[in-house]
Amino acid sequence: MTVNWPSLESRKIIYDFGANNGDDVPYYLKKADLVVAVEANPSLCRKIEERFSAAIREDRLRVENCVVVGDGDDPEVYFYLHKRHHALGQFPQPDESVIGDYDKVLLPSQPVMQILRKHGAPYYIKIDIEHYDEVILRELFRSGIRPPFISAEATSIRVFALLAGVGEYSAFKLVDGATVAKKYKNHSISAGNSHELYSFPPHSAGPFGEDIAGEWMNADDLFYVLSTKKLGWKDIHATNLVQTDPVSRIEKRRHMRRHLRGWILAKLRSLQKEDILPR
Repeated sequence: MTVNWPSLESRKIIYDFGANNGDDVPYYLKKADLVVAVEANPSLCRKIEERFSAAIREDRLRVENCVVVGDGDDPEVYFYLHKRHHALGQFPQPDESVIGDYDKVLLPSQPVMQILRKHGAPYYIKIDIEHYDEVILRELFRSGIRPPFISAEATSIRVFALLAGVGEYSAFKLVDGATVAKKYKNHSISAGNSHELYSFPPHSAGPFGEDIAGEWMNADDLFYVLSTKKLGWKDIHATNLVQTDPVSRIEKRRHMRRHLRGWILAKLRSLQKEDILPR
C-alpha cells in the first residue's frame, strides 16, 4: 500500500504513541527534527504543552490529544482513565475485577494511519498503549508502514510474533522498563553528529536504536531471551537497518561451552592417567 506523505516532510520524525506526561520527549527532541506526541489523557497533554511550549512554537513538537485506534470512523470513543495512576489509562475496557479503579470518559479518537498521513513518514515509532500495542502494530503493518526503527511493549507473545514475523525486521533489542533509570543513567547517546551523556527518568521508555546497550539479536535469540526473562514491562525494539547473523548466537555459545567442557574433562582424565592429579 502506497502512502502519500506530506511533501514538506523530509524531516526525521519520531512518533510517541502513548506519550503519557512527556518524559520521553526531551530525548526524542535530541534524536529527530519533529516529535509527534500522541496521548489520550487531556490533563497529561496540557502538561506536555506547558513543559515543551518552546518546542511547540518552533514546530519541533506536535501534540495530538486523542485516543489512537487501529481503524474506524468514530470521532469519539470511550477511554478509561485510572483514578490513581495516570500511566494505566487504557482504551480497551478493563477487566470487571478492576474496573472500579477507572473513570469512563468520552474522548476524541483518530486512526493511527490518519495521524501518520497528517505529519509524515516515521523514522521511529514508539508504541506504549496499555493493552492495545498489538492492534496498532497490526494496522501499521497492514498499511505497509515499516519505519527504520519501531518498538512495542512485550505484554503479549503476539507482539513478538508481529515484529519478528513481518519479514522486514531481522534485528532486535530489548529494553527492560523496570531498570531504565538505573541502567541508562549518564548513558552515552548520539545527538546529531556528536555524542553526549543522558539520564533517562524512571518510567520512561528509555533509548532506541544504537543507543540501546548490547548487540542486536536475531528473532531466535530474542525469543530465547523473552522465554527466560518473561513477558511484561519490556519493550521489543526492531530495525531494518541492521543485518544480524541468521545463526543463533546463543546456540553458538552453547556449542562453545559444550566443546570447552568436553575439552576440560578430557584434559583432567589425561592428567589423572599421568598421576598428576588424584583419581
